[in-house]
Amino acid sequence: MEQTILQLGFTDYAQFLKVTHILFKIMVILTIAFILLKVSGKLIKKVMAQLKLRAGDNQEENKRVETMCRVIRYVVTVIIYAVTIIEILNEIGISIAPILGAAGVVGLAVGFGAQSLIKDYFNGFFLLLENQIRQGDVVEAGGKAGFVEEVTLRHIRMRDYDGDVHYVPNGIITTVTNKSRDYAQSVIDVGVAYREDIDVVIDVMQTVGEEMYQDEQFSLKILSPLEMAGVERLDDSAVILRCRFKVLPLEQWTVRREYFRRIKYAFEQHQIEIPFPHLTLYPGENRDGTAPALRLAKG
Repeated sequence: MEQTILQLGFTDYAQFLKVTHILFKIMVILTIAFILLKVSGKLIKKVMAQLKLRAGDNQEENKRVETMCRVIRYVVTVIIYAVTIIEILNEIGISIAPILGAAGVVGLAVGFGAQSLIKDYFNGFFLLLENQIRQGDVVEAGGKAGFVEEVTLRHIRMRDYDGDVHYVPNGIITTVTNKSRDYAQSVIDVGVAYREDIDVVIDVMQTVGEEMYQDEQFSLKILSPLEMAGVERLDDSAVILRCRFKVLPLEQWTVRREYFRRIKYAFEQHQIEIPFPHLTLYPGENRDGTAPALRLAKG
């Protein structure tokens, strides 16, 4: 036994026992860290399942629960790794105090050069705390818009309609426009020719809206009947009429497209003109009321 210990490079049995004891304690620390990671992961999943069960069919609350649990799991994992490394260094005999002091100095120096990174984490914390963005939302933030695939303390990941993925650092987000919270308004502008009877057009639009509201395919998406705002503006070649539906989150675009499809067929049936840009020319008149001949250029 002593010969084997000497071959391993130890001068005596006591030194061998000391090193073995240190290695054993390191293995215990790593085992505890591994167990804590597994237990915390299962515990967070269990809590998430309970919160989802309590939320029931509330999709908004379920999204919030998933986002918060994901961030909590990330934070817990970082803490466990940090404590594990500190304990292992302590067992090896490396003093933690000088490392923490040096880390403080380095952290101060790095802090000046990584202010944007620190800002990302602070902004991300408050975004989650105030429940502004959740996974599964459709938002505009940081100059980009899209479906939120991931929310972290560092950034949010969005995928737009074209399939492009945008990573937006939380530090540059000053305003969040959430298009999927509680309900949405499907705002629809329809243009008709100036010669059309506006009251007749409004009646046709309301009829189409009522048909959609009663349709089995759209009745679950539309929360209230069509709200007619009336004449929105007078454009160069059209009178713009505005209406809107109150709909479920993320259904505003589907409802708008279907309404446009149906209103086109309805206008054709009632011979209501959908205008196109055109220009009407009037020849000038003299002061005595006579008008010069309008000459057309020969082709």
